[in-house]
Amino acid sequence: MIKTKLAAISAIALLMAGCHNPMNSVENAQKEGQRNMIADQRVVNDMGLNRSVYVAGVNTGMTPGGFLKVQVELFNRTRSFHRFSYHFEWFDENGMQIDNVVSATVPDQIEGGESKFVSAVAPTPACRDFRLKLLEAH
Repeated sequence: MIKTKLAAISAIALLMAGCHNPMNSVENAQKEGQRNMIADQRVVNDMGLNRSVYVAGVNTGMTPGGFLKVQVELFNRTRSFHRFSYHFEWFDENGMQIDNVVSATVPDQIEGGESKFVSAVAPTPACRDFRLKLLEAH
């Protein structure tokens, strides 16, 4: 009888620990800044990465100097941290890719259940569009 109770208590404790989300966050309920969310086109080639790290939204704006700035919100759907890399590509008003040595591939990680932003500023004022590539780290 005692072994059964201990087994039940252990099972409940393990179940509660498995449902624990380690991420807490606080933010302003009355937002002052308004996001300029854009409709995006997603091309998913790596379903494993997409199951873990999800693009929740894309926000764009302009700097005072006329450079395009981009902020992408990522969300980790899993309970454990996940390593990935990201890279921004930039395009002019004709859709032509602008060669850029500044946009390196950046290694990063995101904790389980975490929402995280990755951002970049275009290298020249001629940039009018972008592409974000997410790569799973191995």
